[in-house]
Amino acid sequence: MDIKLKALKFDAGEQLVAFVEKKVSRLARFCEDLADEVEVALEDHQKEGKKVKIQIHVPGEDLVIERIADTFENAITDGVDAMKEKISRVKEKKFEN
Repeated sequence: MDIKLKALKFDAGEQLVAFVEKKVSRLARFCEDLADEVEVALEDHQKEGKKVKIQIHVPGEDLVIERIADTFENAITDGVDAMKEKISRVKEKKFEN
């Protein structure tokens, strides 16, 4: 699975990049037959907090999860957990048909 990381309006450190790759790569177990590319966008909003957007391109649709938290690590963890659930629902729909 190819992970494309975009840090908007700031430079992501090596530790943050490694954390993103570690967490997001776990999604490969859930969507190995659905997608081969994941886009992760990180944005630092001073008032709102740290925003993470995870997008997976699957045939027929795009799965998108956005999370805002006090740290990027918390937002990434929440986003990955939510994406796992969303992938499971999409797979269930495909197997029902």
